[in-house]
Amino acid sequence: MSSATLLLCFILLSLPTQAQRYIFFLHNKFIEEAGLDGVHPEYGKAEYHAILDSFRKKGFAVISEVRPKNTDGIAYARKVAGQVDSLRQTGVKASQITIIGTSKGGYIAQHASGLLKKNHLNFVFIGSCGEYLEEEPDVKWYGNVLSIYENSDQWLSCEKMKNRQGNNVTHYKEIELNTGMKHGFLYKALPQWIAPAAKWANQQYD
Repeated sequence: MSSATLLLCFILLSLPTQAQRYIFFLHNKFIEEAGLDGVHPEYGKAEYHAILDSFRKKGFAVISEVRPKNTDGIAYARKVAGQVDSLRQTGVKASQITIIGTSKGGYIAQHASGLLKKNHLNFVFIGSCGEYLEEEPDVKWYGNVLSIYENSDQWLSCEKMKNRQGNNVTHYKEIELNTGMKHGFLYKALPQWIAPAAKWANQQYD
């Protein structure tokens, strides 16, 4: 049994058995670098646990972990893809699974999408698109993709990425926020992005 399968089995034992939908939440890079108690000089503390609790309160089983410092994003995407495959082997449908990533977590989620190649999986990429990603031609999206970005942030629209995906993306939507919080918007458990992400995970694609 792979390490990804072992970790997922451990996580599943702690999840409520009645949960019908699952969220894999992938956090931003700052938590990797500074840990859960780190305080960003401009954006403050990343509200990791508050974000997870927000999704749990909406009825989702949330699978997440704090990544080690300097985690290789592509290698971690393979790990997430393995966990998703293991979850599906338990009988969970692809449409019941959503991978949500903020900043570097969104970068990882995009790579996981290309590895999994499942049209019914749901993905939410938050504050994670930019020229660095547009220069990676191997990044392919599959499934139902929601992009959320903040107008005052340096990481903006995913539209250029979407335009090169062909017919791999089943549903696509993009939401622009105007909180004025720059990249700090995704550090916080804001309903402005948590609510639409939850709707997407519930297959409400309108």
